[in-house]
Amino acid sequence: MSMNQIAFGTGITGVRVSMAKPWAVRAELPKTPDLCADGSFLRSGSSFSRRRNLVFVVNPSGANGRTGKEWKKLLPYLRSRLGADCNICESLTSGPSHAIDITREAIREGADAVIVVGGDGTLHEVVNGFFWAGKPVTNHDREVTHSTALGLIPLGTGSDFARTFGWKNDPHEAIDRIAKGQRSRMDVGVISGEDGEPHYFVNVADIHLSAKAGYYASRYKRFGNLCYVIGALKAFVGHRNQDLKIKVNEGEWELYSQVTALCIGNAKFFGGGMKITPNADPHSGNFEVVILQDFKWYDFILKLHKLYNGTHLTVKNVSSRSVHSIEVEDVSGSGSIYVQSDGEHLGFLPRKFCILPSAVEMIC
Repeated sequence: MSMNQIAFGTGITGVRVSMAKPWAVRAELPKTPDLCADGSFLRSGSSFSRRRNLVFVVNPSGANGRTGKEWKKLLPYLRSRLGADCNICESLTSGPSHAIDITREAIREGADAVIVVGGDGTLHEVVNGFFWAGKPVTNHDREVTHSTALGLIPLGTGSDFARTFGWKNDPHEAIDRIAKGQRSRMDVGVISGEDGEPHYFVNVADIHLSAKAGYYASRYKRFGNLCYVIGALKAFVGHRNQDLKIKVNEGEWELYSQVTALCIGNAKFFGGGMKITPNADPHSGNFEVVILQDFKWYDFILKLHKLYNGTHLTVKNVSSRSVHSIEVEDVSGSGSIYVQSDGEHLGFLPRKFCILPSAVEMIC
């Protein structure tokens, strides 16, 4: 078995597989080896075909190493809870973008589900692994009727996406959800920019101050949720509100003056529990777009509690609208307005954001 090969475990014992060497991402489509040494579990009539094949994508360094430690403690319960009905594969990521490749390979080889073990960053990569060159990744075997579902065991720093569903950072509860296997289709956001390469997100994409704060926060994750406070403080230094123009649902361009932050929510929370797009619903077929204008540093201090409990839509200079697509450009053309999605820095404006309704099945 090659170093980059995934293998499914059988029954309670399982097989631990560390994906030790990441492939090049977004360059050349890698040739996919079989998930089992002889590919037998996908063959028609195989005894494995009656079992659910689950790939657990684990970022062992997530949450400052806490994810890896918690995962090791969780394995005995996972095997006892799922081992009788499922083939279990543990795939450890070894660096940035590795989870994307693991996911694409698992889908092509017919996994029933790819389960994220970690936070929003790992979830973001796995979601991007469901797509390739602007299209959904599909199973090699066209006769197979099931699709690969997305699952989540929240063990990250923020775990903001899980909050929308009311899920706690309780891995045992998450495993019980996976055991039940109930699915629902979920919307996915897609972002396109000047390079034409699409990027996908399931939680919140944001622009300007909040995106810049997220960029800095990512450097301080060793401090846990305090990283968001540090990121916000650093982002405020030298911050200036900017005029932006937006185009909603392929309509006419509109000018929004002195924008502090613009948030595009497929789900509700970001920044470690801030309910920034409180009306967003990943099953609705639309984004909620929230725009903060002409905010000063003291506005955030005075209104922070409203941002966290989701009551800020009644505040002056805050507007909200439901859209299925939005384009955003910097009026000045400076090329310095930050963009991020699901906490990942994506560069700078201009960008276009579109909803892909019911694009992925989620274990819920």
